[in-house]
Amino acid sequence: MKIRLSLKKFTLWLIGIIVVCGILGGSAVTMLFYWASRDLPDINRIAEYKQPQATVVLARDGSTLGTLYHEKRYVIGLKEMSRFLPMAFLAAEDDAFYRHMGVDPTAILRAAINNFRKGRQGEGGSTITQQLIKQLLLTSERSYTRKMKEAILAYDLEKTYTKDQILTIYLNQIYLGEHAYGVEAAARTYFGKHASDITLAESAVIAGLPKAPSTYNPFRRPEEAKTRQMYVLGRLRDLKWITAEEYEKAATEPLVYWSMPDGMGGAALWYLEETRRLLVEFFTEQNLRALGIETDKSGVDYVYDAGLTVRTSMDPAHQYAAGAALRQGLEELDKRQGWRGPLEKLDAEKQKAFSQRSFSPLDLAGNSWVKALVTQADAKEARVSLGQGYTGIVSVADMSWARKPNPKVAGIYAPAVKDAKLVVSPGDLIWVSAAEVTVTETAAKGRKEKKTLPFDPAAVKKGTPISLVLQQEPAVQGAIASVEAENGDVVALIGGYQFGDSHFNRATQARRQPGSSFKPVVYSTALDMGFTALSTVLDAPFVYVNPYTNEVWRPSNYEKNYKGELPLHTALALSRNTCTVRIAQQVGIANVIQRAKAMGLEPHFPQELSVSLGAVAVSPLNLTQAYAAFANKGLGVRPRIITSITDPKGRVLYRQDVEQWQALSPQNAFMMATLLKQVVNAGTGSRAKVPGYNIAGKTGTTNEEHDAWFVGFSPHLVTGIYVGYDQLQSLGRLEQGGRTAAPIFRAYRVEVEERYPADDFVMPEGIIMRDGLAFRSDMPIEGASATSATTEDDSMVDTSQGGEDLMRQMF
Repeated sequence: MKIRLSLKKFTLWLIGIIVVCGILGGSAVTMLFYWASRDLPDINRIAEYKQPQATVVLARDGSTLGTLYHEKRYVIGLKEMSRFLPMAFLAAEDDAFYRHMGVDPTAILRAAINNFRKGRQGEGGSTITQQLIKQLLLTSERSYTRKMKEAILAYDLEKTYTKDQILTIYLNQIYLGEHAYGVEAAARTYFGKHASDITLAESAVIAGLPKAPSTYNPFRRPEEAKTRQMYVLGRLRDLKWITAEEYEKAATEPLVYWSMPDGMGGAALWYLEETRRLLVEFFTEQNLRALGIETDKSGVDYVYDAGLTVRTSMDPAHQYAAGAALRQGLEELDKRQGWRGPLEKLDAEKQKAFSQRSFSPLDLAGNSWVKALVTQADAKEARVSLGQGYTGIVSVADMSWARKPNPKVAGIYAPAVKDAKLVVSPGDLIWVSAAEVTVTETAAKGRKEKKTLPFDPAAVKKGTPISLVLQQEPAVQGAIASVEAENGDVVALIGGYQFGDSHFNRATQARRQPGSSFKPVVYSTALDMGFTALSTVLDAPFVYVNPYTNEVWRPSNYEKNYKGELPLHTALALSRNTCTVRIAQQVGIANVIQRAKAMGLEPHFPQELSVSLGAVAVSPLNLTQAYAAFANKGLGVRPRIITSITDPKGRVLYRQDVEQWQALSPQNAFMMATLLKQVVNAGTGSRAKVPGYNIAGKTGTTNEEHDAWFVGFSPHLVTGIYVGYDQLQSLGRLEQGGRTAAPIFRAYRVEVEERYPADDFVMPEGIIMRDGLAFRSDMPIEGASATSATTEDDSMVDTSQGGEDLMRQMF
């Protein structure tokens, strides 16, 4: 009886202790959760949170020009994903996602047991909801306090959002390695596809990444990635979310890893950078408020996180053709200037290291340059090491241009180098490219013909030297701007020799005097003020004394000679400076400036006669735009680089429609086009001819050959070429617009001209033609006899070439 009583009492005591402990434990847990919940982040921050998205810049054909981002993320919905992707993530990370309320006690218990067995903390048992809370609202601190806060917030989040909403945010937020955030970026990065096209096998690879993105990176550790994929596929099979057949098919599917390009690279980077610069300038705090966009970001931060779609006018075919043409032109000019010496002189230790460096003949494919180490030089050739046992030979003929620079000698007339030892010596580090191969073939009737073939890397044998050409990276720079006349689309924009060397875009940011390429503005003004193509103008020495400062200005022709009286069309074709100044004086420099402004030229123009010879700095794009009025029936046009900007929801934030205005009369534009065709057909711009197409244009060269220009146009396309040093210095004797810039124009235009009809300029009403020249039908064809008139302006003095004529007034 006593034993039973004692047992009963013990049981009661035990139950009491358990109850008390339970109450105390529950109270402690309750107090702990209360304490942890006092300073919780506001769950509504997730509602306000906008996931950073990459801004995509598109070319005119819809291809991706480039991508701008801090985090490479493309936010998409569940319906835009392959059905396997969410399924694979749930199997790998949280198979009870659609059953729990933010926290999965079973998973936590399982993780605790596994951690106890392993003797360390390795698994957390976190649900997808908890992972999202940790990423968006909490830190990565490992503590029980943080886990409690995470659990509380996860429960609140599940009450606030639907399961699909939480899963969508998670799949777009999660970091998956290789700078990819979210499943769309991962699909593009690892498989070169959109998330909608990802297969089951590929989904399992991506879903295996969150656990350890570096460890399971398929590019760097494909075996580990395959092991992880099989784990995910096994989970899918065990959960019966896929069939055994689907499992087997996915397990054996070949995996091909490659990335969808983020952009085009190369010459396209000039256009992308200009677009980026314009976007940053556009999205100021003020403009964002005006657009009704609520954000605490602006400028770079907004552009890189807003997920914009930016459409541009860039045409890839034009952009790459322009880039290649400018590079070739600058390299040829640089060689005419002479050899500046090797890149570096290597000591014995560096020479040994260089000979062991990685090299493949493929490095020379596509006319690419590589660095080479000179090992031996004699009169006929230089022998070089390329690395990995490969060698090459640079014959003296392939370095014949490498003379010692001499500014007094024009490069085109400089003697060829005859001794390789005068150019390089052992230890020199130089640039080289592969030489073309000349072969002799038997043609029809047994005739022998020589053909030039490109370098073939597959034909190279390690013991046989490769024929090479000495190269030199230009110090001179340049720019190309190409604009469609009818709509202002800037189809090509090249800002320099090589984008990586500098981001300064000389096509839009450089301001240089255009020299004679400004003259068409003067002649256009004259044609509206009584001059015709046959008006006589005087080409003779000229002195101007400023009546206010008494400063003397003596403009002269580039050739330092004079031709006397010339018809206006010849004066323009031969680019005679003194003729242009006289015309500007008669029509009034104020009228010339007014015409320049009407054509869209932006600079401030002083009321000085020197303006007529291009003494005011402009950007290449601005000058090119101005010429569009000559090509497009007198209509000026605003250049279009960015045509539209839309936000991720498809709302148009900006659109630049075609903007035109009547800058010139159609008659004036047509007469100027016919005059400027003569410049190309029989004048200073002859090197710009494109067979089969009607090309007009004007050369320009500034004092001491500092800058060379050519702006040319057809009825559909206007292209401006600029060449010059960033710091003013001469391009070399006889380096003029016609010799230096016009060939670059031709090299570009022959590649793209066939994209447009071979039209001639449309003759408007009120024009008659005679001997290839255009005249207004309401004016005498002889026009005003400008040079026979007189003027009261004593500040203008003419002196004959021989200096014996009396002072003769200009008009």
